[in-house]
Amino acid sequence: MTHQTTILPDASQPAVIDRIESYFPELVALRHDLHAHPEIGFEEVRTSAIVAEQLESWGIEVHRGIGKTGVVGRLVGRQPGNRSIGLRADMDALPMPEETGLPYASVYPGRFHGCGHDVHTTILLGTARYLAETRDFAGTVIFIFQPAEEGLGGARAMIADGLFERFPVDEIYGLHNATHLPPNHLHVSPGTVLAGADFFDVTFRGKGAHGAHPDVARDPIPAITEFVQALQTIVSRNVPPTEPAVLSVTKISSGSAYNVIPETALVGGTIRAFSDDIRELIRGRLRTIAHNIAAAHELQAEIDLRDIFSVLTNHPEHVDIVAEIGRDVLGPSQVSTFSKRAMGSEDFADFLLHAPGAFFTLGHSGTVPAHNPGFIVDDAILPVGATLFARLVESRLKAA
Repeated sequence: MTHQTTILPDASQPAVIDRIESYFPELVALRHDLHAHPEIGFEEVRTSAIVAEQLESWGIEVHRGIGKTGVVGRLVGRQPGNRSIGLRADMDALPMPEETGLPYASVYPGRFHGCGHDVHTTILLGTARYLAETRDFAGTVIFIFQPAEEGLGGARAMIADGLFERFPVDEIYGLHNATHLPPNHLHVSPGTVLAGADFFDVTFRGKGAHGAHPDVARDPIPAITEFVQALQTIVSRNVPPTEPAVLSVTKISSGSAYNVIPETALVGGTIRAFSDDIRELIRGRLRTIAHNIAAAHELQAEIDLRDIFSVLTNHPEHVDIVAEIGRDVLGPSQVSTFSKRAMGSEDFADFLLHAPGAFFTLGHSGTVPAHNPGFIVDDAILPVGATLFARLVESRLKAA
């Protein structure tokens, strides 16, 4: 028997910090500016400059260029303490069109904050301003503004640049906006939450010829069609039924003329699973199938398999911490902790491999999902998210 958990909306108002609420007009203006000027991964030059300038204006120690375009802010509380907390926001946009019709829509064709990273950045800036003005905590806060979350490895780039050696943290937290939750509803759950993911490109290389003379060609087109079909058997016939996994072919390309048999054909897609062992099993089967189909057609198979996202696993203790803060700020009925896994991926997972913590989602009004050209985030989420982050710091870095 399966059970579907239903979350009902709650009309109660969140206990937003008054000082943060007073920032609301400025937060909205900042978020709209970021939204209108989206930058894709590792190109967040304007965005990171704005972030750094804002942090510096509040007296926060700023470090630029970590992970190419990443920014880190460091703030010490008024009271002595040895512990530190990391808070992370991602800054990059998606290479896709925007069709929202908003007055602050993207001014760059084919670039769109279609996942809400402009919101995450603004929320963390609101948090940083409040904590810089009050400094009512003991210890250190590390504000991590990460580039290139959308499949380009921004978290790993910051880690490779010595993020946690230079700015060690005892625990770390991140959030994501969500239209699938009611407004001001927080969901956080322990254990494995989001899938690890690989991207793959497989090129079949043969011999081109005139379309009227396929006998002198080594045609990659029949091979590519066989390959796509064979890939569909990997999960159904190799992965145990108790282990969720997805293999999706998302692009196929070959040929340029009606009367030319092409020399190459390419297939691309993604592998997703909650287990690294299952991911490796799928990778192995993909390689074997590609090489064997290529051999059957007298072709060469060139395989590019890239580990893009780690499996995201929340730490139970820190899930409880987030849930407790959520109940204080949003109300007990506005927090859920039931187990919920999704095949989406998030490179906050790599931060959680270096420090314990939790990743949570916060609902806002709207029905269009992220990564859709019509996706819109309600600005009302800004002070709510900033309050949650601020209360996490004040609670976890409370003076003895």
